[in-house]
Amino acid sequence: MSRTPRPKRRVLRRHHIVEVGIAEQNLVGDAAGLAACGMKPFVVSPACFLTARSLEQLKVDVSYGRNPVRLIGISAGISYGALGASHHSIADYAALRAMPGIPIVAPADNCETEAAVRSAAATDGPVYIRLGKRALACVHTSRSGPVTVEHATQLRAGGDAGIIATGETVAIALEAAKALERKGVDTTVVSMPTVRPLDTGTLFEVARRVRALVTVEEHSVHGGLGEACATALMTGGIPVRFRCLGIPDEPIVNGPQLDVLSHYGIGPDKLAGLAQELLT
Repeated sequence: MSRTPRPKRRVLRRHHIVEVGIAEQNLVGDAAGLAACGMKPFVVSPACFLTARSLEQLKVDVSYGRNPVRLIGISAGISYGALGASHHSIADYAALRAMPGIPIVAPADNCETEAAVRSAAATDGPVYIRLGKRALACVHTSRSGPVTVEHATQLRAGGDAGIIATGETVAIALEAAKALERKGVDTTVVSMPTVRPLDTGTLFEVARRVRALVTVEEHSVHGGLGEACATALMTGGIPVRFRCLGIPDEPIVNGPQLDVLSHYGIGPDKLAGLAQELLT
């Protein structure tokens, strides 16, 4: 008597969502425990709380424990605008750059965000991905080539000024380059999604080619992209007129995101003016 063969079982990958409420310290600690057991946790929380309130858990459970937790900080920088300094995240680069083993990625658009998430899923170590809040146009074109976050991408080429930007400031840098072009200034614009480890190869190539270089970020001028680039250039012995543009060392003003950024000179016209000033 023949038996009817049993249908093959389809193995499904199981995805779980764990909600811990407003408890970022528990969130990171739980995720580190799951990572230690071989799972691939993605932690999602506002960047201001994820990298400040749970700083000790990030230091001990993720960094020192070498647990592969994928940290997703949303509404970063000044995305929360008028909610004030308690909700701004302008020290996250600085805090995490001081901890060993945590790469820092700030995508400029949806293309870089997808690349960052795919890269994080494939890695065996921790990573911090910093996302904003407002809708952004894609800064990449077919001429940019394959989108990656492991290396910087040159979006415009020019031999006069160079702008190295990360995250949401990349779009501002591109607009500034257009304003400079109208004044006869050829500008290189680089999207530097990974703040750590820094793509020093691209940085050095641009610094050797241009006469003035500006870094721009939605972060404090202390401990972020600008300081990382300045240190690399100084250590590498590469002389170039250089300026770091970010949030200065003072109590931050409150208001809509773009208004606050413009207040600190992080806007197309003011950025273009700064670059042109360095060239004179």
